[in-house]
Formats: sequence, C-alpha cells, structure tokens
Amino acid sequence: MMDFSAVTVLCVGDVMLDRFIYGTMERISPEAPVPVLRLDRTREMAGGVGNVASNILSLGGRAILVGLVGSDPQGAALRAIIAGQGMVTEALVATAARPTICKSRFIAAHQQVVRADEESRLALQPDEEAGLLAAIDRHLASAQVLVLSDYGKGVCAPDVLSHAIGAARRRGIPVFVDPKSSDFSRYRGATCITPNARELAAAAGLPADDEDSVERAARAVMAQAQAEAILATRSEKGMMLVERGRPAQSVPARAREVFDVSGAGDTVLAAMALAHGAGFSLARAMRIANAAAGVVVGKLGTATADIVEVMQELELLDQQFGEHPLPGHGAPSALATLAHAQSLVARWKAQGLRVGFTNGCFDILHAGHVALLAAARAECDRLIVALNTDDSVRRLKGAARPVNRLAARAEVVAAIRHVDCVLCFEDDTPLALIKALVPDVLVKGADYAPADVVGADVVTAAGGRLVLAALLPGLSTTATIARIRED
Repeated sequence: MMDFSAVTVLCVGDVMLDRFIYGTMERISPEAPVPVLRLDRTREMAGGVGNVASNILSLGGRAILVGLVGSDPQGAALRAIIAGQGMVTEALVATAARPTICKSRFIAAHQQVVRADEESRLALQPDEEAGLLAAIDRHLASAQVLVLSDYGKGVCAPDVLSHAIGAARRRGIPVFVDPKSSDFSRYRGATCITPNARELAAAAGLPADDEDSVERAARAVMAQAQAEAILATRSEKGMMLVERGRPAQSVPARAREVFDVSGAGDTVLAAMALAHGAGFSLARAMRIANAAAGVVVGKLGTATADIVEVMQELELLDQQFGEHPLPGHGAPSALATLAHAQSLVARWKAQGLRVGFTNGCFDILHAGHVALLAAARAECDRLIVALNTDDSVRRLKGAARPVNRLAARAEVVAAIRHVDCVLCFEDDTPLALIKALVPDVLVKGADYAPADVVGADVVTAAGGRLVLAALLPGLSTTATIARIRED
C-alpha cells in the first residue's frame, strides 16, 4: 500500500467554491424555451486549487492552501469547508477587491444543465500580491512539494509564480504546475508542467494529436519553460511523460464509462505531487496519477479518489495492459493491508470470482512452494497468500528462522504469477485473517488432516470449501537448510 502520510504539499492558486445544485427537470418554461428545474438539494465543496488540496487529503497526504478569498458569504462557506477537512492548513488571503470565485452547476438527470460563474477579472492588486507572497514564504519550509494551480483568475500572476518557483527550487522542493497560460515561460524552472493536449498544442503552436506530435510539442514547451518534464494528459488516450534527456513514456487509459471530467486535472496534479514527494520517480508517479484520474472521471461532479480506489485501479490497469511497478527507489511494498485485502475480496466477489486463501512461512522459496501455489490458484479465480511475520516464524521454527525477512519473502511470493494478493499475520495462525476475509476456498498441503486446518470451519460454514493440495516429496525449507549445512 502506498503511504503519503509524511508528504505535505503547499498548494497555491485560484481557490473557488464549487456548488452543485440538484433538481428535477419536469417541463419547459412558458416564458422562454428553457427547462424549469425544481431544486432538491445543494452540495458545496472547495474547487480550483481547493480541489487539489481535497485530493491530496483523500489520497492520504497533507496540504497547505494559499489563495484569495473574498469577504462575502461564499468566502465564509469556503473557509468552513476547509476547516472541516482536518489535514488541510488554511492560509487563504482575504481581499476586499474581488468576490470569492463561485461556480454553480445546475444538474438534472445526472447531467449539467447550465453553469453560473461569479468572479472578477480584475488584475492582481499590490496588497493581494504582498499577502500571497508572505503566505508562501511563511509555509514553504513545512512542505515537501509545491503545487501551482493556475486557473487564470489572478493568483498565478508572473511575480507570484517566479517568487514561488525560485524559493522552492532554492530549497530543493519540486514544483508541479497545472497551466492556464499558453506562455509556459511564466512557469520557468518548474519540475513538471501538466497540460492537457489542447493546452499543450496552444503553448507549442504545434499539433498534439498523436504520440509523435505530443512528444515534439512537449519538448518545445519544455525548452521554453526550462522545465524538467512535461506530463501531457490526453483524455481517453491516457498520458505521456516527456522528461529532459530521456525517452518519452506513455500510459493508456482504461476504457470505462465516463460520467464527468470535472476536476480530473486537479486529481492528476495532486497524485503526481504526492507520489513524487513520497520518493516515486516521475514515470511511476504518472502511472499512479493515471489510475487516480480513472477513478474520478467515473464519478459525477468534482470528485476525489482515495488511496484504496487508486490501488484497485492500478491493479486493473496492470491486468488490462500488462503494466508493472517500475523498479528502484520508492517502489511500494508487496504487502497489502487488511483493509486493502478486504476491499479486493469484496470487489472480486461482486464480480462473481472465487477467492482462494493459503498461508505459510514461505522461507527460502522452492519448487514445492510454487507447486502448492499453482494448485491453490487452480481451485480459484484469485489467490490470497498470508505470510507469518518474522516473530511468528521464530515462534514456530526457532530462533534461527526465518532466513529471509518478511519484506523479502513478500516480494518473492508476490512475483509468482499464481498470486494476486500478499498480506501478513502476527499470530501463530491466520484465523483472524480468515474470519475477516471469508474466502471461498481454503487451501493447505495434504500433510494436514481436515480437522487440523485452522479456519476450515469458518470457510465451510460460509458455503466455501477446503482443498488439501498434493505436495512434492522431499522438498522443504528445513531440508534445504540441512543440505546447505552438510555442504
């Protein structure tokens, strides 16, 4: 499971109040040829860079939010929303020069009917700029990543951008930018800029229709901005990452029913920043961001993705396109948490798949282990393997065991093609895990008697079955260690 809890992102940009006003469309107005909505309810949330912060929070990170807010009811509502988010530090700058940006979307039958925007197009005022710069300087030292979310509403003025990027780079803090301006020189020095294909084409003055043209356009604007990388989001075509001095890399999007792309760019920005701040390469961060975007476009309205949903989407992408985590620093642990395993089991069962479970120490993996896992997988559609922790192995096998520590054992077992999920248990038996997961098939070696298999009663009482798999004779970790000592 990816863990972003130690990553704090300073989010600077145009913050707004997103309102979703739901109603029923029953008739056409007699006053004009427009529908009449009977309003039912209103939902409010932080939009713009506020949605980036919400995504960071949902993915398990922390955020500091810097932007402008008016002295009006909309501003008060926005501050109240942010205050309720807990892990978001509010550092908004009050202004009397403009109203709080508010976007009201009227929705009927799961479709937007109309959107009404409240905003000012006034240029950034000197006192507003001074307040923003002071907030950035005050909070930058607390962050591992800087995000600049430019919606073209005034906050990301040239002097604010240059000050923030310069200060961050001097501290060695990576900078991610979601651009609005077609002049990417405004974002000079950024680590990664994340335009969509239309924004990229406008900035480069070049087409960005296929992978070759996207790469050419990305390299042109990357030079213009003196940036380290461009991440081009391409809607249903996926994403392409172009890094300075490296070959371009792309990932496809998973075909799915799209409900709403509102805020998908915010999700990409949040996921990229968190993943890179947690030590993942930009290439791996792109895959994580691609999965996160796939989650939110399947939801109606400005949405966020939580970390379990992203892990599930990553798994589906791996299955559909054969993608695998990139090696190197920051690779996620092969061990799943119990919560993640439970969510996988629930989804697999909802799809009508049979879930299998087996357990063991799996220390010094040998052909007998692989045969057992192959036999177990043949009895089910998805196989979960539970490993004894190191302390649990010592209690069962003695002080000299295990030879391989838990993390190493998990990596090896997870790499076997028959295995779909690996987790661990601290107790002497996996009974608690079996009760929590309730697999359809419980598999143990044929050296066990049915009455001696822990958890068999739980599985069979739930309608599942016990399978005792044949073992290859003469193969065991104990025998392997004995041969090594003899030699």
